[in-house]
Amino acid sequence: MSQRLIIFLGPPGAGKGTQAERYTKYKLLAHISTGVMLRNHVENKTQLGVIAKEILDRGDLVPDNLVISMLQERLNEEDASNGAILDGFPRTIPQAQSLDGLGGKFEIVAVVVFEVDQEVLIQRMIDRGRSDDNENTIEQRFEVYKKETDPLINLYKDKNLIYLNGDGEEEEIFNELRKKLDPFTE
Repeated sequence: MSQRLIIFLGPPGAGKGTQAERYTKYKLLAHISTGVMLRNHVENKTQLGVIAKEILDRGDLVPDNLVISMLQERLNEEDASNGAILDGFPRTIPQAQSLDGLGGKFEIVAVVVFEVDQEVLIQRMIDRGRSDDNENTIEQRFEVYKKETDPLINLYKDKNLIYLNGDGEEEEIFNELRKKLDPFTE
């Protein structure tokens, strides 16, 4: 049986991580966040972390080969054997192609697209208080998202695309997510 993957797409601050955390606990899936993996490398000052910090501080995306090798390693961990939500991956068409290139071991069962008003996103990012969330990097991240990640929606149009309004309260969004995603995780 192939490993079930659910992809969460959406701009920075859309609530992907929050909802992925809740849904993975609810369905006993692994929550795989490339952002968390990268921040852990940065905090631990690993070789990858030092390189990633320079790139992230500019608001740019970390090169695909580094992210893919980290992801492959993470997908092989025991807690991911039942399936996983990919939060923050893929972000580009080449990353999506690399995911497809990992072979028949994985099956993308659904792609959830978080839609949130940009003013709400900016406020959320400021409120979460990360050191790399300043006005310049926030604007840069939105530009990178529009250019690199938006095209993925078209790529995944045949993969059970689910649109989710992420403007509301956390509980309200989670209930809507469960209603829309549960049929694909039974």
